[in-house]
Amino acid sequence: MVKYAMTHHPPVPVPCQFVDAEQYIESLLCFITSSELFQHLCGGVHILEFLTQEPDLYHTLLPESWEHFFDRHCMPDILQLILREDLSFEIPDPSVNNVEKNFEWRRGPMPPASLLEYVRSIRQHSLDRTLPQHDRVASSGSRALPRHVSVGMGVKKAHEVSNLARYVDNLSSELSSKYSCQISHMVDFGSGQNYLGRALASPPYSKKVIALESKQLNIDGAKGMDVTAKLAKKEAIMRNKKQHRSELYGKHYTGKTAKTTPDNPSTSSYNQLPPRLEKCSTDQQSSIQYIETIIHDGNLSSMLTQINPFRSPSTPDPSTLNPPNLMVISLHSCGNLLHHGLRSLILNPTVRAVALVGCCYNLLTERLPALPGSPSSKLRAPNARLTEASSACDPHGFPMSNRFLKYKSAGGEGIRFNITARMMAVQAPRNWTEEDCNSFCTRHFYRALFQRVLLDKGVIDSPNQTSGSGNIHENEGTASEKKQKRKEPIILGSLRKPAYASFLTYVRAAIAKLSASPSQSALVTQNLADLTDEEILSYEKKFAHKKKQLSLVWSLMAFSAQVVESAIVVDRWCWLKEQEGVKDAWVENVFDYGISPRNLVVVGVKG
Repeated sequence: MVKYAMTHHPPVPVPCQFVDAEQYIESLLCFITSSELFQHLCGGVHILEFLTQEPDLYHTLLPESWEHFFDRHCMPDILQLILREDLSFEIPDPSVNNVEKNFEWRRGPMPPASLLEYVRSIRQHSLDRTLPQHDRVASSGSRALPRHVSVGMGVKKAHEVSNLARYVDNLSSELSSKYSCQISHMVDFGSGQNYLGRALASPPYSKKVIALESKQLNIDGAKGMDVTAKLAKKEAIMRNKKQHRSELYGKHYTGKTAKTTPDNPSTSSYNQLPPRLEKCSTDQQSSIQYIETIIHDGNLSSMLTQINPFRSPSTPDPSTLNPPNLMVISLHSCGNLLHHGLRSLILNPTVRAVALVGCCYNLLTERLPALPGSPSSKLRAPNARLTEASSACDPHGFPMSNRFLKYKSAGGEGIRFNITARMMAVQAPRNWTEEDCNSFCTRHFYRALFQRVLLDKGVIDSPNQTSGSGNIHENEGTASEKKQKRKEPIILGSLRKPAYASFLTYVRAAIAKLSASPSQSALVTQNLADLTDEEILSYEKKFAHKKKQLSLVWSLMAFSAQVVESAIVVDRWCWLKEQEGVKDAWVENVFDYGISPRNLVVVGVKG
């Protein structure tokens, strides 16, 4: 079995252009705070405003040379250039003895030098997401999870659980050999259905697992799967079948049963047995302990008192109990939950290591208020959700590290990503196929076009007109009049797949959904009752040329947001390195990006 070294060089999977993590981080911070286009694409524009914003968002955002290039090439070729093309070629200079030559790229004009430079900058500031060679060998050479352990898992989940279980097992062995620290329990933050914990509790790992989960429904489901995985036994249930079925099916149930008489007390008492709940008893050698709790921070003191005593094989005397040595683990901790997991390493003496894989960056809170006049606010209309999120000033939010929190640039102090930027960071553009792109772009175009319909029909307010210089032109009227006129934003959410068959079916499905909403039905019904099929189709025809433009902007947003994800992960590593009690820390790829793109594990170890 492949072992993982405790010392990692580099400790962060930086692109090959950088000699070490320090050089990469300094360049990353400089790029984030100095590239105005990056700040526009990562939080400064929103697809919902694409067809309602004036002046035109597409022409305001992108350089004219980019527009000319995009007009002459198809979307698949453009995406190939942005995501996968080898950019080592140089753009010929027509002024140097080459005027008569016609340089082309894919039967069209060459990409502008500024576009290539931006694409290179995004690529070189995005962390390397390649699974290390020794991990690929270990993953391909290892056996699949046993069928009784992988119950309920799809291909993606089985890959994640198999790889991460092997990873933390090897990490535990390294801790034992290097620091003489025998990990007694694995603590799974947000265990859900406990797929990871179940694999670790099963052979060949046979770990003791503490599963922390906020929903009792998930715990109950996980316990049922523990029985299937042969980690728990279902207790025998003694009940009066006639009485039980009568309670289930009603008093008219007429099944055969033993006759109950006063002369047969044993039968009478048996009939009076109340129905009993099924219980699970866990094997002592590879136990799973469930604790229902809501994790608000990294302090586990209240939960540690509930941990079953750990007895080392070398000290079988029940009176001699060792204090637990815990490793906090998590498979895709949402939002701040990963921050709580990292802080548990510092706040709890018994936590000796953490190995956490994050996800759902949109659920992170923000630690810093928004900077007025920043590029990310110049092209966007005032937004209540953005304002609320940026004013939270949550000490548990992003950024964690002092390095990111206090980084000084021309725009101000600190690194910030609003909720739009963090939402885009959960995309996986490197995995996109042409079919995926068509599907994404169609959905976003329909939603943006429907927003235009809502605007024209008076269901939503016209957004404040924002110029390229950042000046906001308010609607006429007094402050009280504007407040009185203001309408609530429309929150549509997702629709069923058949709704996306055409724009007509999309609009009809969207109206039906909004009409069923108590808070929005009156306005929608009143303003959209006379919307005809012909009028809907006329919108699609009128704005058809905007679909490619919207697709380009959205693709550039998702491509650029790879840097946002990289920065969030690096910030967590920087925080670990700033803590005195942390002996070692690193970030590593543990999953195949093509299968599971949120594949970066953040590891911290105490001395």
